[in-house]
Amino acid sequence: MPKIGGASLSSGAEDKLGLNGQKMTEAFDTIGLVARRGIDGAEETVGAVIDLVTQQGRNIILEEDTAVLVGDNVSERHAARASLGNLCDLVVVIGGDGSLLGVSREVASSMTPVVGINRGGLGFLAAVSPDALKTEFDKIWAGQHTIEDHFLLSAEVWHEGFRKETSNALNDVVVHPGNMARMMEFELWVDDEYVYNQRSDGLIVASPTGSTAYSLSAGGPIMHPNLDAIVIVPMFPHTLTSRPLVIRGDASIQVKITHVRDQAEVTCDSQVNMALGVGDEVRINKYSAPLRLLYPDGHSFYESCRSKLDWASRLGGQTL
Repeated sequence: MPKIGGASLSSGAEDKLGLNGQKMTEAFDTIGLVARRGIDGAEETVGAVIDLVTQQGRNIILEEDTAVLVGDNVSERHAARASLGNLCDLVVVIGGDGSLLGVSREVASSMTPVVGINRGGLGFLAAVSPDALKTEFDKIWAGQHTIEDHFLLSAEVWHEGFRKETSNALNDVVVHPGNMARMMEFELWVDDEYVYNQRSDGLIVASPTGSTAYSLSAGGPIMHPNLDAIVIVPMFPHTLTSRPLVIRGDASIQVKITHVRDQAEVTCDSQVNMALGVGDEVRINKYSAPLRLLYPDGHSFYESCRSKLDWASRLGGQTL
């Protein structure tokens, strides 16, 4: 049985993998569709994707809230988001990167590929333009695409030997003192080896995928998504020498809370919050299955950096 990140895959996931990590079949006969409600153009894009899929004679399953968005009453083709990965060969997400983050935590374990249509902001992950749907989906139907494995992080909150809560994160796990701008104290351990004790506004633990998100704004490095590494970024530490630390992707990280006024939190992808108190421990490891992110041919991480981060610009607004 193949393994990813040191953990065995379930038999259902194993059936979806070939020798090189690609799907053994790329027919994509059944397409799952998820759209974020409340964003401009979402309903129009959902309709366009449904047309593209049905014109190809393929099946489509709408996430339940997405079906409500477009008034679809065919109950046989509706399903809860959590079940889409097991029911479909490809999941299409309409929204921004935040929408894709939410779907990834529920779909990753199924090993079903996900493709994002960008109706949000930067679009590092949701890279397909809604203005080029037919062109990009023609590439997908023709097998002209790549599938990148982006590993997730698993975060667990422990207290006195008992696990209280757990969640996954594609971008980052952030330990912080809640909504107040207050410092907290904690110990950092990596692979059961003591690293440091720190007073700061918190700590960001990011995957390579998340290195261009919150970690970047806190001074962390940009990491290529293919790297098997994790970056630990302190948030406003009460020292001049604490800097981002890059460690192995399969390392085990422990953050032990030693002092915080009131209550702290651990946040996964800025979407899932878990409460922390003094004496609690956050254990962070690589999740057992990656998000399999599909890109039509022509996608480039470096081109995304140039366009999204203005690498091609110089002072004065000129483009190189």
